[in-house]
Amino acid sequence: MKRLDADILEFYDTYVIRMICEKYGYDFFTALRSFIFSKTYKMLENEEQGFYSFGAGAVFDIWEAEKVTGDPRNSVYIRGE
Repeated sequence: MKRLDADILEFYDTYVIRMICEKYGYDFFTALRSFIFSKTYKMLENEEQGFYSFGAGAVFDIWEAEKVTGDPRNSVYIRGE
């Protein structure tokens, strides 16, 4: 697995964590843990999966699909509907 560049990950961390805090009322560290320990984040880290082509809003939606269903692949962004 080739890991995504740290600067790109930092961009997603900043924006996705902010969205999690705003929507769910989590404090920063709870949102951070929820995101970085998710399957979505593991997929984002793997450069070969190409998640870096999605905007932060799409990655948030994928994370949210994982939170609700347990599987990030249930997101419309991955299913392609």
